Amino acid sequence: MPCVLVVEDDPSIRASLIEILSEHGHTVRSTGDGFGALREVTQGALDAVVLDLGLPDLDGGDALRMIRGISNVPVVVATARDDENEIVRLLNAGADDYLVKPFSGAQLIARLTAVLRRTAAPGPAAGQARAADPMSPVTVGELTVDPLARSAHLAGRELALTRREFDLLAFLARHAGTVVSRRRLLADVWREAYIEDQTIDVHVSALRRKLGERASAPRYLRTVRGVGIKLVAPH
Repeated sequence: MPCVLVVEDDPSIRASLIEILSEHGHTVRSTGDGFGALREVTQGALDAVVLDLGLPDLDGGDALRMIRGISNVPVVVATARDDENEIVRLLNAGADDYLVKPFSGAQLIARLTAVLRRTAAPGPAAGQARAADPMSPVTVGELTVDPLARSAHLAGRELALTRREFDLLAFLARHAGTVVSRRRLLADVWREAYIEDQTIDVHVSALRRKLGERASAPRYLRTVRGVGIKLVAPH
């Protein structure tokens, strides 16, 4: 059963969340502060974190960024602000989803279930074949990416890609259908914490040209504004 960490400083709310999650078959660990959350995350064996942003020792956004610095565990943040800019900021900082207070137990379970489903090992979807072996070829529509051979073909035609363009395309192909944030691209493709914002945009634009599409008329590369980018099979 999934193991969920609840980070909530209010004892009564924390107890209520633990009860709700336990009733729905989750194993629950809990803490009331940000540094406690970091200690729990470093111990591993977590499937998700429910993170309240109103913590006594750390700003919730800072706690989120610290968690992201040591783990890719899915994080659902709870915020009192139903503000688009705030939500976008949290998603860019590494949140996988969010809940606006006050929220019901049903909302919590629905959001958490969706996050666990998205981050679980995916099966093939329509128009794509995804292999469990990260070095096996991946097919999305008419696009085939072979990580082992470091080659990509579109409708049988090999694409002339630079090393970084191929790395970016291969990563997006392995996560086809899923929105990948800039933060994750920096960590897993560039393997750097900070680069110029335009660097990713330049490489995505180059890939679009080689895939025969434009940002105004995307086929494979779909930008989700303020969140990230995903690779999909054309309709």
